[in-house]
Amino acid sequence: MSGTVAATGSLTSTSASRNLSIRRSTSDPADVSYFVCSGRPAAVLAELVAVAGKRWVVEECFELAKGDCGLDEYEVRSWAGWHRHVTLSLFALAVVGVIRSRVPPGRQKKGARA
Repeated sequence: MSGTVAATGSLTSTSASRNLSIRRSTSDPADVSYFVCSGRPAAVLAELVAVAGKRWVVEECFELAKGDCGLDEYEVRSWAGWHRHVTLSLFALAVVGVIRSRVPPGRQKKGARA
């Protein structure tokens, strides 16, 4: 992550250690984020920072699924109906991702999402 400073400290020393990672922006020192991580005790700071950074990619994926594939538009009363809706929405997201990956860079519409 460019423009950030990260630190970590161990909360316990069991076989699956818990770490507290603190991220501070170098451009805005008041902007501080905290992450509690579970993992192997031998995890190094670079690995913890990389995994914490993946969180934003996952959140962007869910936002795309909500906006483009209707993930947030279910009104069902049973677990089976919810499961079908979520499965089909995420499948539609996968199809949209494959289609978007096959479009040549110059052929995208103006104003289209990347």
